[in-house]
Amino acid sequence: MTSATSLFSPVEADLHILADNLKQLVGNDHPILSLAAEHLFGAGGKRIRPAIVLLVSRATMHDDITPRHRRLAEITEMIHTASLVHDDVVDESETRRGVDTVHSLFGNRVAVLAGDFLFAQASWYLANLDNLDVVKLLSQVIMDLATGEILQAVNSFDVDISMDTYLQKTYYKTATLFANSSKAAGILSEVSPETAENLYEYGRNLGLAFQIVDDIFDFTSSADTLGKPASSDLKDGHLTAPVIYALEEKPELKTLIEEEFEQAGDLEKALALVEDSKGIQRSRDLAAYHAKLAVEHMSQLPSSPTRQTLIDMADYVLSRLN
Repeated sequence: MTSATSLFSPVEADLHILADNLKQLVGNDHPILSLAAEHLFGAGGKRIRPAIVLLVSRATMHDDITPRHRRLAEITEMIHTASLVHDDVVDESETRRGVDTVHSLFGNRVAVLAGDFLFAQASWYLANLDNLDVVKLLSQVIMDLATGEILQAVNSFDVDISMDTYLQKTYYKTATLFANSSKAAGILSEVSPETAENLYEYGRNLGLAFQIVDDIFDFTSSADTLGKPASSDLKDGHLTAPVIYALEEKPELKTLIEEEFEQAGDLEKALALVEDSKGIQRSRDLAAYHAKLAVEHMSQLPSSPTRQTLIDMADYVLSRLN
């Protein structure tokens, strides 16, 4: 499997600059929030979202990318990180990427404030890009992230959730940042409206594929691989693609979910039913469908090593399942 590190070699130097800048952007005015942010930005992760912004920037510029492109990549990572901090509080997760979460180290109050702080800083730097279209796109992302969390909460343990609702929630929680930051990078490069729309669709479909693969991992990977407890989505009542498909085949799964796994062993029974269904394979097919759509929206960009890397990203997302 191609690693994210080798895949991002065209923007490797850009990502090193980004890592240094992120810690400087947070500043030292608020020691506890700065400490929390430094812990977050030092926790690893593949930096997939800012890497895509940088790749799109390089694929759409004839000359070198501008400081505004770099700042957009940094803003993208700040928004993503802020959303993770809030997600961990809501989900009561003790670890992420194999390290302690902010709320487990500093408490919920600091974690919520740290997330708010990063969202606020991202918004301030966003405004300073002086591009209203880009401001609108990334502001929409912040609204979408909150909408996705609400949608997930209200559909908890809902066995009647449709695939359309699941994909809508997946867009809000994950794909919106891929989509709108890709389009924003194109706008900073002054691409045509048609190309900007293709960049949006590339990011949207890549983000959907990425999250569907993550949702499959919840059933097929260990806690060490995931960086969080395995099967946590189902346990918390978050019904993802493998479960929605499995419900079509396994009526007994519906009862277990509706009763919220109240008896000992119920969760294990539910997991066995999902694994015994076509749910995981059908979810793989769904992820492959969206990855293919993402690639199709790259065809309008001029041929270049960075465009090829964006195309290869779709294969990388799917290859994580191998």
